[in-house]
Amino acid sequence: MGDYPKNSHKMWRKPKRPLNYDLLNEELYVLGTYGLKNKRELWKAHTELSRIRNQARSLLALTQEVRDKKEPTLMRSLSRIGLVKENSTLDDVLNLKVTDLLSRRLQTVIQKKANIKSPYLARQAVVHGHVMIGERIITIPSYTVDVEEENDVHISPEVDIGKTKHEKTEAVEAEQNSE
Repeated sequence: MGDYPKNSHKMWRKPKRPLNYDLLNEELYVLGTYGLKNKRELWKAHTELSRIRNQARSLLALTQEVRDKKEPTLMRSLSRIGLVKENSTLDDVLNLKVTDLLSRRLQTVIQKKANIKSPYLARQAVVHGHVMIGERIITIPSYTVDVEEENDVHISPEVDIGKTKHEKTEAVEAEQNSE
């Protein structure tokens, strides 16, 4: 849905050729690598990336004076998200891939930061409310993490995701023995 229910619209477009065997294999690989729930999440990322690329192409078509005014806005927003560097050009924006966008999701960031074994476990940690950005609990796996927020992403202190059952029981026994 869109921002306002009265003006709702789809946030994704499905592929033009859904039975393309190579595309299906590529989609399945990306789904598994980034732990996406379904292909609709991948299609949303593709649609967002096409929107960004379309903005860059339209900026390239403008005159130099108008382009100098509008280009920094796009580049600032993309560098804030972490898709491009501070001194990047529009060519770098046109070279973006959907994996660049998916790697900025909270689910992927927490998997890398907390050394969680699979993206599906990272997704589960986010959905169950075990992941925090600063003092806020975020339960949306597709939340796009800004560059400033990336250092504040952590797992809630009450949760021990990395420990097995055996390690937990040993820790509880050691705690009881010390009392």
